[in-house]
Amino acid sequence: MLVIGVAGKELTAQERDWLQHPACAGVILFTRNFASKAQIAELSLAIRESASRPQLICVDQEGGRVQRFREGYSALPPLEGFDALYAKNRSAALALAKEHAWLMASEILASQIDLSFAPVVDLGKGNRAIGNRAFSAAPAVVADFTRAYIEGMHAAGMAATLKHFPGHGSILEDTHFEHAVDDRPFAEIENGDLIPFVAGIDAGADAVMMAHVVYPQVAPEPAGYSPHWINEILRKQMGFRGVVFSDDIGMAGAHGVGGVKARVEAHLDAGCDVVLVCHPELVEEALVAVEGRALNTMAISGLLGRGAHAWEGLLSDTRYGNAQQALRSNLGDVA
Repeated sequence: MLVIGVAGKELTAQERDWLQHPACAGVILFTRNFASKAQIAELSLAIRESASRPQLICVDQEGGRVQRFREGYSALPPLEGFDALYAKNRSAALALAKEHAWLMASEILASQIDLSFAPVVDLGKGNRAIGNRAFSAAPAVVADFTRAYIEGMHAAGMAATLKHFPGHGSILEDTHFEHAVDDRPFAEIENGDLIPFVAGIDAGADAVMMAHVVYPQVAPEPAGYSPHWINEILRKQMGFRGVVFSDDIGMAGAHGVGGVKARVEAHLDAGCDVVLVCHPELVEEALVAVEGRALNTMAISGLLGRGAHAWEGLLSDTRYGNAQQALRSNLGDVA
């Protein structure tokens, strides 16, 4: 299955055709797709009306620098700020993380969007892609926040996605632009980066997104192309039964296996349920690549937004204003 990107704020005729394809499972939205709360809800409705079966509509609305929708939405602080609060008052910091998660998820669901790919559970150890998107450098602290964040997302009615498995934080390279290699032994990864993923799976995480990082002491290919990482470690050893997403196949870290067709096939062959094709110019070739494949068309059903959500009800909910105030008071205003 594919989750695709679309070019603008309204669907083109070609994009409506893509949504009819049996391999198209949904759409991921970006800042390029956003003008206002009303417009993004209309775009979401158009996506659903253009498809012959339910579509998973997604976004990256983490907070900080990775927040695709801003005007009319809460200014969500980056996760990095929670670490200092945790050092002072663990229980208060975890409670605030739940509110961050609930607030983020509630606004996205009110926008008629199913899923924000969150939380980031990579360790905050200076990676150029992760930066202040991580809760902490300490695995046990990230694990604590992972459990809290999942609880907050689930309370809002949104599925939680752990990213980027098995951990993108312990190297410098940014896989959007660079080939990345983490040459540590499995034991070191297991006793560090994997700890938050174990906690998240135990807490009921619904999905995992793979990293485009090569861990040569564990497997020769990037994790998203690796049957060993997905089937042996994530599925068998860690017991994960949810949905496995690739990261975007347009990223530089995904290019090593070849063109678009090779990237799609390699992810699916390795055990990914859904492949992200975020760049519209790659979608046509990606759809051709899955022709004739047996696909897990039920993979996304558990990720669709749950319950009735509307801005009117959310804005009148006392928890909404209280969550905004608590985040401002403890983490400051966010530009």
